Amino acid sequence: MFRPGGHSNEKNSFGGEVIHHFSGICPVCGGHEFSQVDVLWPELINAWQLSNSEVAYINRQQGFHCKQCFNNLRAMGLAAAILREYMPQDTLKQFCEYPSELSICEVNRAGNLTPFLERLPSHELIEYPQYDMLNLKIESESIDLVIHSDTLEHIQNPERALSECCRVLRKNGRCIFTVPIIVDRMSRSRVGLAPSYHGQSNIDADDQLVWTEFGADMWKFVIGAGFSSCEIFAFEYPAAMVLIAKK
Repeated sequence: MFRPGGHSNEKNSFGGEVIHHFSGICPVCGGHEFSQVDVLWPELINAWQLSNSEVAYINRQQGFHCKQCFNNLRAMGLAAAILREYMPQDTLKQFCEYPSELSICEVNRAGNLTPFLERLPSHELIEYPQYDMLNLKIESESIDLVIHSDTLEHIQNPERALSECCRVLRKNGRCIFTVPIIVDRMSRSRVGLAPSYHGQSNIDADDQLVWTEFGADMWKFVIGAGFSSCEIFAFEYPAAMVLIAKK
């Protein structure tokens, strides 16, 4: 059973500390078997000027996955953050099987979490281009929880997108999300830099273009968007960081 409070520390291959907040059990499905594949390619590594240690933890973030539900470490962290806020010590699978009146809006598919989340009767998936994060056609103060995963870096104005998430949330509602964070840098716009894309097979798709590289000051976007607080939940530092924004 996933226990948010437990953790263990070890050194990675570059001497940096890796902090685990999971006990070898997938917080999405309860699976026990995992696999690792490298996902970064040279063009992206060069465009983002990533160091060897940054390449290592991003490959782990995106490429370490549960062999049962196929969710990667990033998605596991997102699931763990949701459980921590709403139902500690259960898997996301169990959470989605419980009767709940929690109104959830998932903005674009959060990887392989979507098949679990869509079991909730109050879950709604909205996707680009039918929905634009800069101008969500959703009633204000109508949602309890907004979820998105590695989407904001593809939005020209991420603070405006977060302000829309804040607008549609009820009082004390939460926006729980991930973005790629390079933890030893500050955020920077890629405007004026060579175009960078996520997804080698769809490099011509506008929604794959990266507008912002996020760093340690990511919280400023959240507070600037109107949220009352921003917590950084470390499912595994530095590979799996989740932001919990509260209205």
